[in-house]
Amino acid sequence: MVKNDMSDTTKILTIQDISCYGQCSITVALPIVSAFGIETAVLPSAVLSTHTAGFSGYTFRDLTEDLPDIQKHWEKEGIYFDAIYTGYIGSIKQLDYIKDIIDSRLKPDGVVFVDPAMADHGEFYYGFDQEFADKMGELCKLGDYILPNTTEACYLLHRDWKPDFTKDEMLEIANELSRFTKRHVILKGDTHKEDKLGMIVLDKDEPSNIKIVYNDKIDYVSHGTGDVFASAFVGASMNGKEPACSAKIAGEFTKKSIEKTIDDPDHGYGVKFEKVLPELYELLKSI
Repeated sequence: MVKNDMSDTTKILTIQDISCYGQCSITVALPIVSAFGIETAVLPSAVLSTHTAGFSGYTFRDLTEDLPDIQKHWEKEGIYFDAIYTGYIGSIKQLDYIKDIIDSRLKPDGVVFVDPAMADHGEFYYGFDQEFADKMGELCKLGDYILPNTTEACYLLHRDWKPDFTKDEMLEIANELSRFTKRHVILKGDTHKEDKLGMIVLDKDEPSNIKIVYNDKIDYVSHGTGDVFASAFVGASMNGKEPACSAKIAGEFTKKSIEKTIDDPDHGYGVKFEKVLPELYELLKSI
């Protein structure tokens, strides 16, 4: 559990791209984490006119070489963060810069969340490969929490992916992932229960106390749901919730966001998480 005195200002930095249109990455992380009462700073790794799923001809501005200068300015200003949350990172070179930023700008008792957003449904996102996955594994090792889906987990582990893993296989994968985190593994995508979607929650300091958290499964695929889940998980964790509880809150928030979207055929580029933001306080209290 992350211990923070929320009477003081808690500052978190999220590092990922900005898709100007399309609900993913920073345009998801900034409002969701902020809605948990956390001051949220952003460090964009790139700026795109839209995200890359379902759109063509999008613009792309690589901000890799801006990262060191931003870090230097923050060092000059004495800016530090209680937590750093990384999502979609555009290149191997950025991963090296981000490791330097974590080392330089994270408070001594700070927390790192790594969502290794690079693959889904058995395939890498455009532009990524196994070399990138291996480098992402190095970043994961700086994380107090890592939040891979099954595809990302398999690439980190050099393991074959398949659409459905058994419960025992999921537990095995989670245990293998423990070498890629300082403390916690949140493995998304357990589908062995027909009407449920599960998350495996592992604390490497207490490996026998592994948990599976379930939410009702909705047969709907949308871009950005992983970002919605990760951002809600970060917000709940920074409010002092235990990992399994944070996973449950994040899963419920994501499910409710999908429910607000599923009947709108023109909204395939993301989920309407904004309509669920008013419910976050109740979720925090009730779970």
